[in-house]
Amino acid sequence: MKLSKLFTMMTLSYVMLSISGFINPVLAQDGQSGSGGGGFIVFLAIFLAILAFISLKLVKEYERAVIFRLGRLLGVKGPGLFFVIPFFDQVVVVDQRTLVIDVPRQEAITMDNIPAIVNAAVFYAVEDPGKAVVRVENYKYAVSQLAQTTLRSVIGGVDLDDLLSQRDKLNAKILEILDEASDEWGIDVSKVEIKDLEIPDNMKRAMAKQAESERERRARVILAEGELQASQKLAEAANVMASSGGVTLRLLQTIQEISTENSSTVILPFPADLTGAVQSILSGNPTLSLPGSDKKATK
Repeated sequence: MKLSKLFTMMTLSYVMLSISGFINPVLAQDGQSGSGGGGFIVFLAIFLAILAFISLKLVKEYERAVIFRLGRLLGVKGPGLFFVIPFFDQVVVVDQRTLVIDVPRQEAITMDNIPAIVNAAVFYAVEDPGKAVVRVENYKYAVSQLAQTTLRSVIGGVDLDDLLSQRDKLNAKILEILDEASDEWGIDVSKVEIKDLEIPDNMKRAMAKQAESERERRARVILAEGELQASQKLAEAANVMASSGGVTLRLLQTIQEISTENSSTVILPFPADLTGAVQSILSGNPTLSLPGSDKKATK
């Protein structure tokens, strides 16, 4: 097959040169002189120039050329210029930059039987161009299909709560599975990200009610804790005032403040042992005897 292509190319080159007038004048001149070798030399020189041109290959910095010679893997070359044998060597150029696969929307059932629709993005690069070309027919399609099946499998093994709250762990798990499976193809999967997650509307409403109930519960707990702390502080204050005569002193201070207003008449029930102290305040005596105590309060 290759030799037939080579013969066809030589024939076409000769015909084109004949039509363009490069060979016929030379052949005519050589015919007059009795020699026909000049036209063949011109044809051969042009053919070799064309052959050299098609033998030169160029690949960019981020590309590699996988070369097959007569069907056998010869090796990987690049980047830069290199020569191949025309019609005998076949070149397959592989891009080694990081590529992105947009995994289409996948519908899966979680472990707690909740339907979910998710999609993801997979970042990968060709690490071994030879394996990527020889061991799989189309490595891009293979990685895409593997990512879809892995995504559905991982989603089916977790609960909805984990799917919503532990995306980082799920991304890491999917990455590990993809990288291990694609390693034999010469592919290095560097990152996986779950992008969108859709759940049924009734589940959204149920989750909203659950969140609202949780907020109400937290508010009630906070209010109850505040009331408990306030009651504890009040109890502590009451114990302190009862043990040190603080209630009596407070009552006397209140009566003294009221007595300064001539237009006020206040009736307060209090024990009989406070009568002397009240009379002392009303008469203007600044010295108050506290019941149950030897101390005196001076105005």
